[in-house]
Amino acid sequence: MSYRDVASRQVLIWSCTTVGARMPVAMAPLALVFLVRERPGGYSLGAILAAAYVIGEIAGAPILGMRMRPDRARAHLAVGLAVGAAAFAGLGVFPDAYPAVLAGFACLAGAAPAAVTGGLRTLLTVLVPERATAHALSVESILTAGIWAVSPAAVAGLALGVASPVPLFLGAALMASSIAGLWLLPAGWGADDTGGEDRTGASLLRLLTGAWPVYVMGAASLALLGLAELVLPALLEQRGVGVGWSGPLLTGMAVGGGLGAFVHGLRSWPGRLRIRSVVLMAGTSACVALTALTPHPAGITAALVVGGTLQSCAMLTRNLSLREALPPGALAADYSVMYAAAGAGYAATGSLAGALLKVVAPSTAILAGVGLTLVLTGVGWWGEVRRAGRSAPGADTAVTLGSAASHPVVPGPEKPAIGGRGDAERLL
Repeated sequence: MSYRDVASRQVLIWSCTTVGARMPVAMAPLALVFLVRERPGGYSLGAILAAAYVIGEIAGAPILGMRMRPDRARAHLAVGLAVGAAAFAGLGVFPDAYPAVLAGFACLAGAAPAAVTGGLRTLLTVLVPERATAHALSVESILTAGIWAVSPAAVAGLALGVASPVPLFLGAALMASSIAGLWLLPAGWGADDTGGEDRTGASLLRLLTGAWPVYVMGAASLALLGLAELVLPALLEQRGVGVGWSGPLLTGMAVGGGLGAFVHGLRSWPGRLRIRSVVLMAGTSACVALTALTPHPAGITAALVVGGTLQSCAMLTRNLSLREALPPGALAADYSVMYAAAGAGYAATGSLAGALLKVVAPSTAILAGVGLTLVLTGVGWWGEVRRAGRSAPGADTAVTLGSAASHPVVPGPEKPAIGGRGDAERLL
């Protein structure tokens, strides 16, 4: 089996739809900073707007994801994207509005389409053969890495070279265009044939709560990415390196993430998913810690690229763990909760590092963030071991590229014989 199993017209349509839906998400924080940077206290206001956007994502993803009906997913996704596009356009049209108004638009832009990531990821797994699920998730991660590699340069070039609201108008146009792509894909992924009754009538909320260790590990994974992104400029300044190098270095980290996702999808990997997650998280933590300890720019570059590679593989194992833990009908909500958890991890580590930068050196702040990440990883691993001990024998077996997931995916009426997907995927 190879990536040919996910090469289809439906995958191409899904990929274009995903770019339109996710590119604005990747552009938003930096675009908000550029939007208001020339106002008095612009950088502080930009940070507040970016925080409002992230808060909207964290709040909107689980709420909207849990309300999404599998058989009517297209309508849910379209409404979220339409409202999100309107909010992005509102930010561009009223750049001089009161900060509270801009914060409201930013929060709405983050919240309305927050469940789209989970919905699109679930739709992808419907469009591909069951045996190709891991490959499909790898393709999603590669696409996401490319989006995050291109977005900063696109925002900076448009904001500085044309006008500060232009990146937000572009985000609105891309998000609106992705709505059209939804109508070329299946309307949903069918009802859950396996879940409710087989789970002793447990509610969706209880099912999602039971998977909390996976969310903790997902939060830990994206926390390291946030740590590297937010503290890197200060660290480079501490090392006597031009702050302008932070952009290319983060692009290298994103490229490493795409490479890691590609390699992960080339073969089956041994070991249980929770063990693989811990090993990958330990490796990513070591790479981020190395950026704080090495004085050489070349060492920082290598550590970020390798760290991005391992981090993307860690997120892939988390997504596979979710498929193992829950019935198909709960996956869209579950991916949305993972999206929120990852955002919370990003925000928590970034806030910790930001507070510490006022009293300690950037390298020390990074090491403190790595320590927090390792604590989250340990808690998540303990929770998964404890859950596996209460499960039936074999419930924690690893999902390999050639094996089926623990629950069959119910195909929609438009599922092709050899398909594509039709989110990421969260890097987090």
